[in-house]
Amino acid sequence: MTTYVWDYLPEYHSEREDILDAVDKVFSSGALVLADSVKGFEEEFAAYHGADHCVGVDNGTNALKLALQALGIGPGDEVITVSNTAAPTVVAIDGTGATPVFVDVNEDDFLMDVDQVEAAITERTKALLPVHLYGQCVDLEPLQALADRHGLALLEDCAQAHGATRHGRLAGTTGDAAAFSFYPTKVLGAYGDGGAVVTSRADVEAELRKLRYYGMEKVYYTVQTPAHNSRLDEVQAEILRRKLTRLDGYLAGRQEVARRYQEALSDTELVLPKVNEGNTHVYYVYVVRHPERDRIIEALKAYDINLNISYPWPVHTMTGFAHLGYGKGSLPVTEKLAGEIFSLPMYPSLPSGLQDKVITALREVL
Repeated sequence: MTTYVWDYLPEYHSEREDILDAVDKVFSSGALVLADSVKGFEEEFAAYHGADHCVGVDNGTNALKLALQALGIGPGDEVITVSNTAAPTVVAIDGTGATPVFVDVNEDDFLMDVDQVEAAITERTKALLPVHLYGQCVDLEPLQALADRHGLALLEDCAQAHGATRHGRLAGTTGDAAAFSFYPTKVLGAYGDGGAVVTSRADVEAELRKLRYYGMEKVYYTVQTPAHNSRLDEVQAEILRRKLTRLDGYLAGRQEVARRYQEALSDTELVLPKVNEGNTHVYYVYVVRHPERDRIIEALKAYDINLNISYPWPVHTMTGFAHLGYGKGSLPVTEKLAGEIFSLPMYPSLPSGLQDKVITALREVL
């Protein structure tokens, strides 16, 4: 049996009755678009975060893009973020017409090096976009102070950090707004695409509701500001409502898998994830480091174990963003990590036998 870093089927088998009931509830309701399930999920997800508003959208990329637009970001503006992230973070910035500006990351936790941010601020900077990568929060306190001092918007990319906390505060509750993805692999994943923006700013919420529905406000068929169709699907919203009630269990499951890796691999040459003081890590992915990463991944294939890398190509090195002018060596830590990091299997329903298989194989290969 081939082992992968993620598999939804064990979870589906255990939750199948509830998932199918969610689908049937929507199909039997007589309302298939922006109806009770989307409204209910928005209210419940906002309440989970202690926020005033949640606006469901069609995916995490548009959650970021529409949030930026709702915060007034557009052509000519600059948004400071990182290159060690999934490409959608930067695609969303580009989609607004703004320019992504990169700072490097910390070598020990892979997160934004907040000490580099102030030097990157220019007269065109309009927003800071930290990424709570792999399931752990960025050091937000100094970023919020910078945003306040320079009059910048602070948008949190929480696509990988549902339920993560910093000093007891949930990811997504510090800045002006926070964008979430519910892609199936996520800590809180749908059975297809989905996304949401959480905010306590009424002006941002109102703009988001327009932007996700062609730019229409209240009176349908009358466009106020041209936009696109970015609605959260009713079926996915109803599934997410059910799964939200189980989120704490998913988090506990992931943390138990991480504990077993830590216990079994701490005496090896692998560099295991660091959890920063004050943080709870939810382990969206379990990322380790080794200078012989490629040899290890190739050797594990003989054990029928296929691992992946998050992420092998930093965004600033991609052809599609060559126009930004970041040459080789411009973000040295990010580039070094891209040659060493790889992900071990991580999901709350990971069978202990499969995890033992991975651990045994890793120890042999190392």
